[in-house]
Amino acid sequence: MKKVEIYTDGACSGNPGPGGYAGILFYNGKEKVISGGEETTTNNRMELTAVIKALEVLKEICEVNLYTDSAYVCNAITQNWLTDWQLNNWKNSQKKSVLNKDLWLQLIELITRHKVNFIKVKGHSDNINNNRCDEIARNEILKFI
Repeated sequence: MKKVEIYTDGACSGNPGPGGYAGILFYNGKEKVISGGEETTTNNRMELTAVIKALEVLKEICEVNLYTDSAYVCNAITQNWLTDWQLNNWKNSQKKSVLNKDLWLQLIELITRHKVNFIKVKGHSDNINNNRCDEIARNEILKFI
């Protein structure tokens, strides 16, 4: 199974507001950058979209180390929020409907296909690739301003 490293980030100007996302994929000494954005969105939607779009690039089943500074995305996986939401008919611990269900469903399909290890990194710190993703995502926002 191919081993891939992916860094992702999402950004938003206002929340909601124009947003951007970015991902950098590393495999076998090569790098691929993906990015995009939406005119009206939220930071959490862009964080999720970055992960989804990056995983969608993979053409075959892979083992992935996915680095994100999003506690929202990382905790949903590593602290089993996603499993709990599904078991509770997409209600969160406050009995409210889970936001971004459409994106979570897409992510479930992708993490079922691949072996994905989610790794939380500190945002706006010394992680070069996280900082690169942040810059690319913020530049995507400029297309809507």
